[in-house]
Amino acid sequence: MSNKPLTIGFLAKAANVNIETIRYYQRIGLITEPEKPLKGYRSYPTETLKRIKFIKRAQQLGFNLKEIAELLQLGDGNSKDHCSYVRQRAECKREYIDQQINDLKNLSSTLTQLINSCKSDNGSQHCAIVETLTAQ
Repeated sequence: MSNKPLTIGFLAKAANVNIETIRYYQRIGLITEPEKPLKGYRSYPTETLKRIKFIKRAQQLGFNLKEIAELLQLGDGNSKDHCSYVRQRAECKREYIDQQINDLKNLSSTLTQLINSCKSDNGSQHCAIVETLTAQ
């Protein structure tokens, strides 16, 4: 790939995304669109590939695109305390994810209780799960 220009197609393939993802990232300002030459195709710098990979990794960690834009902006800056702010953002994200995990565990426990009550009440004409869901 290093000897081929990074056209949008090659960039998409190298970043393991589709072309529309790259166009979307350009529209929302996560990556910049290079100037189109008079003849030929736009050529993206390798820095764009690194940026897209950063975006995808950050998404895997649970960051949304708005949060990723903030992280990228911080990374582009030269503030000496930007690392501290990024760490704070990561800590907040971790707390949010931990809360989601707790919520999912509670949801799973509730569903287990409903399933068990449904299994133990086979003779009833009413379904415990449906009754619970329709109760106000």
